Amino acid sequence: MKALVIGATGSTGKYLVDELLKDNDYTSVVTFVRKPSGKEHSKLTEHIVNFDDIESFKDQINGDVLFSCLGTTLKAAGSKEKQWKIDFDIPAAFAVAAKQNDVKSFVLVSSYGASATSSVFYSKMKGKLEDYIADINFGQYIIFRPGPLVREDTDRLGEKISVKLFNFLNSIGILTKLKPIETQLLAQKLVKAPKILPTGKKIIELKEIFEF
Repeated sequence: MKALVIGATGSTGKYLVDELLKDNDYTSVVTFVRKPSGKEHSKLTEHIVNFDDIESFKDQINGDVLFSCLGTTLKAAGSKEKQWKIDFDIPAAFAVAAKQNDVKSFVLVSSYGASATSSVFYSKMKGKLEDYIADINFGQYIIFRPGPLVREDTDRLGEKISVKLFNFLNSIGILTKLKPIETQLLAQKLVKAPKILPTGKKIIELKEIFEF
C-alpha cells in the first residue's frame, strides 16, 4: 500500500511515519511538510509544500490511504481563526484532493468528545471536520478519538500536569474515559487500522483504541 501523511512532523505523526516505514505492508510513504524533517528512507518521499496552495500540488496526493494527524493548540496557533485553518481547512482540502485522485481510505486523528453540535470550540471544530470528510464518501473512513496525549519530551507544563492528574484519577477509577495515551502507541494503532478494518465508516473511541 502507498500511504500519504499530513501532520508528519507532529508528536503523533513522526511516530506514524516511523511505524509505516517499518511495516512491510506499506511499500511507499509520502509526507507533506512545511520544512524538511530530516528523515531519510528508501520508502519515504517527502514533499515540501505550501499548505496555503494545495491546488499547486494536488496531483501528488495520490495513493491508497491518507492519514491525517494535523492539528495544533489555540496557544500555538494564536487565534481560533488560525487554529481552524490548520485543524479544519487543511485536512478538509487534502480530503477533497485525495477523493478526486481516487484514494480509497482516510484515517483521521480526531479527539475525544468531538461533535459538530458541541458548545466547546475545539470539540465542535473536530466534529465538523469528521462530518465534512464523511460527506466526501471514502470507501474506508476511520476516525480515532483519543483523549489526552502523552507526548515524549513535551515542554508544555500544563500538559505534563494534566497527564499526571488524569493518570492519578484513572488509578482510583475516576474519568477512566479520558485515559492518556502515548503518541507512539496511537501511531501503532493508526498503521494497523486500514489493514484490518472493513470498508465503510468506523469511529474508534478512546477505550477501543487501547483494546484495538
